[in-house]
Amino acid sequence: MFQSYLFDGKHHGRSARSSTTYLVCGMPQGSVLGPILFVLYSVDLIQMVESHGLSPHLYADDVQVYSSCSPAAVDALSAKISDCVGDIADWARSNRLMLNPDKSEAIWCTSRRQHQLPTAAISIVGVPITPARSVRDLGIYIDADLLTRAHVKRNGFAVLRCSPPIAPDPPSAADSHIPDARSGSGTSRLNYGNAVLVGILAYLVRRLQSVLNATARLIYHLRLHDHIL
Repeated sequence: MFQSYLFDGKHHGRSARSSTTYLVCGMPQGSVLGPILFVLYSVDLIQMVESHGLSPHLYADDVQVYSSCSPAAVDALSAKISDCVGDIADWARSNRLMLNPDKSEAIWCTSRRQHQLPTAAISIVGVPITPARSVRDLGIYIDADLLTRAHVKRNGFAVLRCSPPIAPDPPSAADSHIPDARSGSGTSRLNYGNAVLVGILAYLVRRLQSVLNATARLIYHLRLHDHIL
């Protein structure tokens, strides 16, 4: 049965049926064995990153490399990361994949002494990557100072402006799921990854609370200054 997934595969378009093409590699999207075969396919990446003394994190086709160092060892760590990514690019080419350096990001993080953060670009397959002040990791925005300001900002009032229109009829008391369902991505975006918000600064908590209050007013068609419990 396992062999049937790897040999004599066929592919054709359904909306306007095309001629059948026989596949010499790859797996059908959504197949039962897809996740297992993907792990087998990409397991070499984990060993490769660890061989450079770095920590890997893989999610589908998103490969992340982590490490830490003292301020005096920044240059050595930058060189180590460049060498590691170079090996990843070689592995990708040998497996009919392509690493796009233009989509690569780098960030240095510290909770103090922000002035000591490196600003020099890191070479990724010959392309200089300037360290960013914030990056997105699976929907969570990480700041260089680890204060989650970017995450709060990008999941604030801008999310409400992008939410779909709310129906004019007010929700009933029984509709406990209404706030997430009817506000689209409003409160659901705030709830996603909310564990990173533990212990954030008080003014960021107030900002998030004001977004929740505005969401409630929007759903229940309240006035701007109506009190929200």
